[in-house]
Amino acid sequence: MLAKRVAIDLGTTRIRVGVPKQGILRDEPSVVALRAASEELLAVGDEAKAMLGRTPESIIAAHPLREGVIANFRIAEAILRYSLSRILGLGRILRPELMVTVPAGVTSTERRAVVDAGNAAGARRTYLIKQPVAAALGAGVPIAGPSGNLVMVLGGGITEVAVIALGDTVASTSLRIGGQHLDKAIAAYTRKKHGLIIGDQTAESVKQEIGAAMPLKKELSMEVSGSNAVTGLPESIMLHSSDITAAIRDPLQEVLGAVKRVLQETPPELAADVMERGMIITGGSAKLRKLDELLTKVTGVPCQLAEHPETCVAEGALLAMEHLDSFKRSVLWSGN
Repeated sequence: MLAKRVAIDLGTTRIRVGVPKQGILRDEPSVVALRAASEELLAVGDEAKAMLGRTPESIIAAHPLREGVIANFRIAEAILRYSLSRILGLGRILRPELMVTVPAGVTSTERRAVVDAGNAAGARRTYLIKQPVAAALGAGVPIAGPSGNLVMVLGGGITEVAVIALGDTVASTSLRIGGQHLDKAIAAYTRKKHGLIIGDQTAESVKQEIGAAMPLKKELSMEVSGSNAVTGLPESIMLHSSDITAAIRDPLQEVLGAVKRVLQETPPELAADVMERGMIITGGSAKLRKLDELLTKVTGVPCQLAEHPETCVAEGALLAMEHLDSFKRSVLWSGN
């Protein structure tokens, strides 16, 4: 195939790959499995995620990103190379241009690592776009004008909050707390209160099934299985939505604090725009029940969940790649 433009939302928990005008073509967990001794790549995506917490010592299953940035360069390069080969085919003639999403608060070293990984994976040129900017584009927010727009991306490993105007961030913060931290808080609470040890994937399922940021009028419940913390034997208990609300209170308070800090740093004219337009919430963890109500209650800013919160960042990156010349002001970095 001839050279193409490819956009990748390289998230802590999921990787989404697409081509302009074709949409998102692959959406998989950003998990890889490899042999511990030789670092030979064994599986990527859903197949690798199924191995998490179940591997023998000879196999390692892990996320190549931690808190939104590359934790293992070789593994990140491998997952990018795998993604490009699945989209473009192994026999492509020309190297594609690549757009990769990164946190707004990424350091120059972390930025360089993503560019190098993209180019090493086979890209002719790698562009980076800030996740809040991509999320706003994907949510249909008109960011090119002078009016301020407040966007939050609650991802798997990081939370981004930004006020965007004239195509770029005016005030922003990156908090290295995301959906994975909520999962760990649920697991820690379950062990402390109920004496039951559960895995991260079980905690994630609990969050999705019965989780809520505020108390629900009608309590939800779910049977959860794990290991008894004392005997080590298998055991099942019933968890309720009130348990989850209590478990995730502390990490959510940090998220609320991040939103407040950005609002405090926002120039008055843009703050007025934000009050009028409200906040757009995106990211896979943004679907937590009553999160929008909690944000509105604490900040006083009307909040709205994006139509497709989990794919907004990827869709925005696709849009930016499709109209690259128009969006170059929003691109952080590029490398040859």
